[in-house]
Amino acid sequence: MNRTAQPAGTPVRSVPSKFRGPFVRWPRIADATLALAMFVAVTSLEEGPGDSLVVRPVVDLPPAVLLLFAAAGAALYWRRHKPLAVLSVALAAWAPMLGSSYANVGGIVIVALYSAGRHTQDRRWGPLGVVAAVGAVTLDGLLLSLPAGEIGFGCLVMLGAWYMGRRLRLRSERAAQLRQEQAAEAQRIAAEERTHIARELHDVVAHRVSMMTVQAGAARMVAAEDPQGALEAMTAVEEAGRQALDELRHLLGVLRPKAERDGLGPQPGLTDLPRLVAQVREAGLDVSLTDDIRAPLPARVELSVYRIVQEALTNVLKHSGPHTRTEVRLGHDQCGPGISIEVLDDGQGAALQSVSGTARTTGMGGHGIVGMRERALLLGGTLDAGPRPGGGFRLTAHLPVQPVLGEPA
Repeated sequence: MNRTAQPAGTPVRSVPSKFRGPFVRWPRIADATLALAMFVAVTSLEEGPGDSLVVRPVVDLPPAVLLLFAAAGAALYWRRHKPLAVLSVALAAWAPMLGSSYANVGGIVIVALYSAGRHTQDRRWGPLGVVAAVGAVTLDGLLLSLPAGEIGFGCLVMLGAWYMGRRLRLRSERAAQLRQEQAAEAQRIAAEERTHIARELHDVVAHRVSMMTVQAGAARMVAAEDPQGALEAMTAVEEAGRQALDELRHLLGVLRPKAERDGLGPQPGLTDLPRLVAQVREAGLDVSLTDDIRAPLPARVELSVYRIVQEALTNVLKHSGPHTRTEVRLGHDQCGPGISIEVLDDGQGAALQSVSGTARTTGMGGHGIVGMRERALLLGGTLDAGPRPGGGFRLTAHLPVQPVLGEPA
C-alpha cells in the first residue's frame, strides 16, 4: 500500500505548517500598516545629491501634493480587493508630479503593480498598467534629463514587480488545482474501494443467503405436516450456510493484507504490536515502540490501532527502505477522551533513494493513506499525514475510545 494524497479540506495537524508572515496572518492590519508606511515615506523623504535620500519637512509640501500623496498611499489599503483600481489611483496621483522633486510616488506604483499581478485574474488591464508605468518612468527620466541606463533600470523594476506578483498568483493557482485534484482522487479511490467490496460481498454471499432464506421459509411452512421435508430443507439451509461461510472467508482472505491470509484467528490488538515491530525489525527497519496506553480499549479501536501502525510501517519500509529510523508512539489524548497514534521516520533509509519527494507524498498507484483515513473516520477519529520539514514522513491519528452502541468493549 502506498501513501496517497490527503483531501485538500483536511487540516494537517501533524505536519508543521510553513512560515506565515504578517501579510498572510493579518492581511488587513498588514495592508493598513503598509499604506501608512508608504505615505510617510513619500511625504518625508526626497532624493538628494548622489542618489541619496534626505528628510523633507512636511510643511514644505504644497497642499495639492500632500493630497495626492495621501490618496495614493491610502489606496494601498484596498490592494487585495481592488488591485486595478489601486493601480489606477497610484498612476493618476503620480502623473501630475512627473519631472518634479515630488515625483517619488513611484514606490507606491511598484507596490500597486505587484498587487495587480498577485491579486487579479485580469490579463488585459494588468499589462496595460505596466505599459503606463513604464511610460511614466520614461517621461519622468526625460524631463529630469536622467541617463538612459537609469531610465531603463526603472522600467525593469516596474515590469519585474508586476511579473513577480503574476508568477506567485499562477503558482498558487496551480497548487490549489493540484489540491483539488488530489482530493477528488482520494474520494474516487475511497468510493472505488467501497464499491469493490460491496460488489464482491453481493456476488459471493447474496446468492447463498437468498437460498437459505427460501429454504428456511419452506421448512417453516411444512414443518407441521411434513417433518421429513422440513428436515431436508433445513439440511439444505445448513449446507448453503457452510458454503456461504467458506466463500466469505475466501473473500476476506483476498481483501486482507498478504501477511494476514494464513489464518482467520483472533483479530490483532495492542498486545500484538511488539510482535509486529519485531517482524518489521527483521525486515531491516530501525523501529522503536512507545506504548503509554494503560486503560482497556474497545475491540474495534484496538484493531484499528494495529492496522494503522501496520500500514504506516509498511509504507516506511517501502518508500524509505531498510535502516530508516522510525518511531511509533501510542498514548492518551491530553485534550479529551481518546488515543493518539504517531509514526515518525527520518527518510534516511538505504533503499529507494530514487523515489522523489512528490511520489512519497502523493503515493501514486496505491490506497494506503486513504484506507487508513477511512478506518479512522469510521470510528469518528481523524488521520493526518505528510512530509516533515527536516526530511522524512509523519503520520498522526486520533481515535475516540467510547465503544459503539452494542459493541463489546
